This record gives sequence, C-alpha cells and structure tokens, in this order.
Amino acid sequence: MIAMGKRVLVTGPLVIKKGGVQEDATLRFFTVRGRYPPTMADHGPDACLEGMLTLAGDKRWTVDRAHALHGVTTYVVHSFDRTALLFSIPLLVRRPLLTETPVDARGSSGAVASVIERIKQKAQTDPALGPLIGRGTRFPHQVASVTEPYTIVASLATLASDLWHTDNRNYADSEGIHLLLHGSLPCPPEFSPSEITTCTETIARLCEAVSAIVCSFPARDLETAWIGTLDQELLSEALPSLGLVTFIGDGSSLARHYTRYRPFFRTAGPKEEVNIPFTCPWDLEPYELELPVSNRTRTGLGIRKKEVFAVAGSNAQGKTTFLDGIISGMDDHAAGDGRELVVTVHGLCTAEAMTCLMTGGDISMFFSELPPGIGGTPRAASGMGSGSMNMAFQVQRAIWRGAPILIIDEDRAAPNLLVRSCLQTGDITPLSEILARDRGKMGETALVFAACAMDTLVAQADRIMVLDRHVAYAVDRTVFRKKVAEFLEKNASDLREGNV
Repeated sequence: MIAMGKRVLVTGPLVIKKGGVQEDATLRFFTVRGRYPPTMADHGPDACLEGMLTLAGDKRWTVDRAHALHGVTTYVVHSFDRTALLFSIPLLVRRPLLTETPVDARGSSGAVASVIERIKQKAQTDPALGPLIGRGTRFPHQVASVTEPYTIVASLATLASDLWHTDNRNYADSEGIHLLLHGSLPCPPEFSPSEITTCTETIARLCEAVSAIVCSFPARDLETAWIGTLDQELLSEALPSLGLVTFIGDGSSLARHYTRYRPFFRTAGPKEEVNIPFTCPWDLEPYELELPVSNRTRTGLGIRKKEVFAVAGSNAQGKTTFLDGIISGMDDHAAGDGRELVVTVHGLCTAEAMTCLMTGGDISMFFSELPPGIGGTPRAASGMGSGSMNMAFQVQRAIWRGAPILIIDEDRAAPNLLVRSCLQTGDITPLSEILARDRGKMGETALVFAACAMDTLVAQADRIMVLDRHVAYAVDRTVFRKKVAEFLEKNASDLREGNV
C-alpha cells in the first residue's frame, strides 16, 4: 500500500486503483495526493526532466543516459522558495580526447579541468550558458558554486564536492568527454506543455553551447594542460626512488586566497596580493629535477626520507603556509595555481593537539605512565585524553603506519609534548629528547615541523630553514645550537641574578 501524500520512486509498472493513475516502467518520482491523480504542478519538474533526457543531441553531443542516476546525477527539483528549478544532467561530448593526445591517459584530468574552467568563464557572458549561473532566477547565488574557479585538477582526497571539477563524473574516456551540468532555471508559473518545452529547449541550448566550447578548445592548449598534470603525477611516483618525500620547486607561490566556496587551504586559489615566490637557499643544497614528460629542468628544495626538517622563524612569516603547501603537494594543480611544482608523496600524516576520547591508543613512545582518570596502559590508553595525549597517539600511529612524512605545526601542537618544561615529571619524554637520544623510534618517517619558540626542538633538526618576511634562508645547525646554548645560559644567569 502507498501512503497518501508521500513522494515515491517508481521503478516499474504501477497501477493505483480507486481514482489513482497508471504509470509505465519509466524511473521517476511522483507524488500521490489523496485519492486523486497528481496535478500538473506536481508532475512539472518530472516532465521537464523527462524532456531533457529525451533530447536527441547531434553529432557533437548527447545526453549521457548511461550515467544518469535519478535523484543523484539526474534531477529537476524546485528550489526551497519554489521560484527556480535546480537541475543536474549528464552530458557526453563526442570529442575523442584520448586519441587526440597520444600521452599517458592519467594526465587527461588536466585537459578536462581546462575545459571546465573555460566553460565557467564563458558562462558570465554567453546567454546560452546562463543556466549554469542561474541567470533569470530570483536568487542566482543558489548555484554560484557551480562556476567558482577551481585550480586542483586531480586529488585522491574528496575535496570541494559542491564545486564543479574533474572527478569520477567529469572525465574523458574512449567515448569522449563526460560532464555533469548543474544549474537553475526560472520556475514557470504553471507547467503547461509550452512551458515544459521552453525549459527543455533551454537545456538543449546549454548542451549545444557547452559542446561548442569543448570541440573548439585548441588541441595544443589541452595537450599542455595534460602534460602539466602528468608531470606532477609521475614526479610524485618517482620521489621515493630519488630519496625524497616532497619537492618544493623554485618559483612556487604558496599563499592562498580564500573564498566562501573555497575556505580550505588545499582548495583555495592563489593569493593575488603579497605572494612571494619560494626560492630554495643555496646552503640547503637545492635539487635539480627533470620533469618526466615535458623534460623541463626545475630546481627546488627536496626533503629527504627519514629527515628531520625544521621551518623556523618569527610570528606570521609564512611557516604554516609553507607546511600547507607541502600537504597540498599531494594534489595535482592547474597552471597558474602556484603549486604546480610542489609534489609530495601520498600517505602524509599530520599531528596536532585535540581533546577527545581515546580507545586503546598507544602513547608509550612519550608516556611511561598514565595520568589519573585514564584507563589501560601506555600501550592501550582509554579515556578522555588531553591535547598532548591525543597528539602523542597521532605521532605514534603515523610511525606505525609507515607514513613517509609527518607534519607538525607549533601553532596547533601541544608544546609540552615537543619540549621539556621544568615542571614536567620523568613520566613524559618530549619529542625533542626522543630526536636527540633515540631517533630510531621515528622509523621510516620524515618529520617536518614549524616552530618559533621551541629552540631545543629546532636544534635537533638535520636542516634548518628560517622564513623572514616570507623569504627562505638557511641556518647552519652547529651555529644555531651554539646560539641556543648561549641564549639559555644568559637566561639562566638573568634568572639567578633576578634581572628578569
């Protein structure tokens, strides 16, 4: 029995007796209201969708019915205020991209990303592309995320799922280029046959305009984007054989510009104001690498396997931005993003302080005894862990997993887990002492950390890079350790004499 007033999904022949309606086997949503058939207003969005799915297309494009998942990739629904129709329709453009560019197909996401960004740009001025920006609707900002610029072309992470970018629904294969179109149309006052036809024709013009852009896109530009992506992917695979876990190319611009739709550093675009390009200091022994496909030679900073690398400097000098850049190196970026030459091996981990429940976490590398209120043992601690305990667990978990690189930012860390305080008991061994006396506990994991006020931790680094006004300089490890010793001795003397 079907409850009255409910919205149901029909997947096969359905007959509703006693004043109901008979439906064929077409997959569709409809609403049952009391004992009466659905009205045209209820059927309207479904009728529009049915018209869109039956569009004939032409030799350049067709509706991608094979990838039409009703309610997921294919729908027409009212907006919340019922003044617009929100739609999603899969499109197949028959441009044989994979045969045009005889290069490894793994770089094709770069070409597809270029096409998508070109369509976004054209949507602002081309009337036929108006549905992508909600032109003519009362609240076009409802679909503003569709045309938000995006400079990541490939990522193993699920990023910016509300933005239009290359993914498993926007890609190229032997059939052509698959694109998932989203947008909104003005909702007609009533869904008469003529209004439904108007909606369908609007989508047809949209598909035609999109296919025209795709088919006219210069092959040379597509190949350039393709090769740029493939360079990044192959370099990431080659880093371990070079003894590296990350490479930051000279000229990389790591500072980000955040927007309402891209508030995360990995998805944010390049900062347009002050954005000083990175240059590896000569004393840090820059690497010179040949990009695998373009055969271009690039220099930059290479961080080595099992290395402890410190990023030091005063407040607000770009340390966190530098670490964010390394993390972003796991993604492939489009030309102009600023991070195209930042490449990091996959499997990177981070550790930061947070207060949350622990259930059997191993913190024995740092804690020899558990504080009151925490159950279990240091190898299997349970309870509401402090910031330092949870961070200790994250560090050990990364090492146990064999993470190639671990990132720690002083701004987000538990200081009492990194350096010793005179108030700490012997039950806790901070990271600085582990690095000094038992480096083997780090396993195969390289450590990259940013610090300002943790000199005794920085002193344990194999190499030290200082950022001053966003420019990188190298500091000799021996010289730094001597300077720290003198600084601590002076502080001790001042304390004894009461000068501070």
